[in-house]
Amino acid sequence: MLIVIKGAGDIASGIAARLFRAGFKIVMTDLERPTSIRRTVCFSEAIRYGEFTVEDIKAVKADSSAKALEIAESGCVAVMADPDASVIGDVKPDAVVDAILAKKNLGTTICDAPVVIGIGPGFCAGRDCHAVIETLRGHYLGRAIYDGPAAENTNIPGYIGGFAGERVLRAPADGIFHTIREIGDMVKTGDAAGEVGGVPMLCTIDGALRGLLADGTPVHKGMKAGDVDPRGDASYCGFISDKALAVGGGALEAILKFTGALK
Repeated sequence: MLIVIKGAGDIASGIAARLFRAGFKIVMTDLERPTSIRRTVCFSEAIRYGEFTVEDIKAVKADSSAKALEIAESGCVAVMADPDASVIGDVKPDAVVDAILAKKNLGTTICDAPVVIGIGPGFCAGRDCHAVIETLRGHYLGRAIYDGPAAENTNIPGYIGGFAGERVLRAPADGIFHTIREIGDMVKTGDAAGEVGGVPMLCTIDGALRGLLADGTPVHKGMKAGDVDPRGDASYCGFISDKALAVGGGALEAILKFTGALK
């Protein structure tokens, strides 16, 4: 069974990992220049490198829909630079998962595939898609919603190690982002993790640098560009997060529910 996942960032990659390990064939789409932060656990890195492995799962870049199918059939995750997800019309997947996390629906419809799943705010189950998966940290994280929307976007990151918004690093200016540190580095408050046009992007808490935009990424002031984990365990940088796995579990539940009903 073939699934197309729109987006290949950390949450989308957690979903892909759950579905891949459950036996589904996966094709993912993203931007020509992905803006993923937690790049060590993002299949979007295959677009930059040609191949990329997250945990034990290998992803390979595809330059056509036919090649994507070939890669998916071979036992790898296929990743395409296809921001419009035109591959959906070419390969006719059994399910589509919109995991772009734009906080709004950018064009996904319930008619895109036999099963359509929306991830997070901006989708309404029964109207835009067959199910929505909750992404807000807390009691309902990962829950599959079959009627109605997910919780509205709060614009406040979830708490990790007692910190919320302080964890997020944002571009200090418009321009081209350049890295100073590497993902996995231990940082202190006031350390520069990157810079834009000579303006440093400073860490506001101590911890492990869990995420950082790729060097050379165009940014605008205030754009999310990094993430510090206050728990200070650099080994976490190499593993899919609890949130991504929870959301992936919800997507798996919904797909199994609806594909079972279609048989």
